[in-house]
Amino acid sequence: MGATAGAVWGRAEQQDFRSRVRGTLLGAAVGDALGAPVDGLGLEEIRQGHGPEGLVDLAPAYGRRGAVTHLTQLSLFTVDGLIRAQVRRDTGAWHPPTDLHRAYLRWAATQRDWGPDLRRKDDGWLAREEWLYARRDPTRALLMGLGDDIMGTLEKPKNPAATGPEATARSAPFGLLVGWEPQLVAQLAVECAAQTHGRPTAYLAAGAYAVTVHALARGDSLDGAVQQALALMAARPGHEPVSEALQRALGAVRQGLPGPARVEELAGAGTAEGVLSAAVYCALVAEDVRHGLRLAVNHGAPSAPTGALTGGLLGALHGETALPPAWLAELEGRPTILELADDFAMEMTQGPALHGPAGASPGWLSRYPRGGAD
Repeated sequence: MGATAGAVWGRAEQQDFRSRVRGTLLGAAVGDALGAPVDGLGLEEIRQGHGPEGLVDLAPAYGRRGAVTHLTQLSLFTVDGLIRAQVRRDTGAWHPPTDLHRAYLRWAATQRDWGPDLRRKDDGWLAREEWLYARRDPTRALLMGLGDDIMGTLEKPKNPAATGPEATARSAPFGLLVGWEPQLVAQLAVECAAQTHGRPTAYLAAGAYAVTVHALARGDSLDGAVQQALALMAARPGHEPVSEALQRALGAVRQGLPGPARVEELAGAGTAEGVLSAAVYCALVAEDVRHGLRLAVNHGAPSAPTGALTGGLLGALHGETALPPAWLAELEGRPTILELADDFAMEMTQGPALHGPAGASPGWLSRYPRGGAD
């Protein structure tokens, strides 16, 4: 698994990769935070509360400006699971979907507990971050899918009727596995999405999103990245609704000036493929990150997931420096997100030096323990 060994990465390549990792995670979180105050509202309600242009800046949600939802929480645990999978590879216990499932169960524990349980020696540092224990309206599909230790699989998925975008919104980190082949990135994202969202459109949308981020993280254009996702999805049974949604996003770019009505039309009922389509469209027509994210949240469809998906795409495309500094300054959990992003970038570029046969770093293994039943 994973990227090429650190010795092969040049300094400029490492810096570019780290910027894209930071951009993806921070961009998704900022989009989530921008959409959180208006999630579930209609356009007229948004304009009544925030003015004729709608929401143009971060606004209070959950008692503070810049608050994120469960979408960002789960995305961070995706990163944690990917690092842990890489670390556990050295033990011969190599099954990334299991490591991701364990990470999602650690998130589920934050929704039941009042705070970190230091007796859980295998939790690692992320599960000890107290701000992640805030309950931010997780959906029933998430809580039910992760309500026990049984892992959903493609053969026996959890919640086979779940159509929502939550699994897609936690899947950007899979795309940051730049050393993987695209079809393996898609497969892992799909398998992990089925742990909570068993309807094919929901887990295939997660795969399509991960592959799009993957192409962007490797330096492709957004249009080229979407074309790669379409090509990969075409080989998967049941792909048609997801592929058609992506095609609608590409076609909508040529249909005049962007606006709320077009975003809402693409998002439709808020299904995974609809929200993905709206996010791809917002990223394609964005003049800059601020414009793209404002477009992504000002409509009557789900604002937080559309903002999160759009932010992940724009962050992967442009890197950290393109994100609005004023929004980042107020973003909940920003230090944690940065720390996790840099750990991920380090793991992908220097993993063998951190925990390989030549000798493991005790500090790294305390942050990302190898524990857990094989």
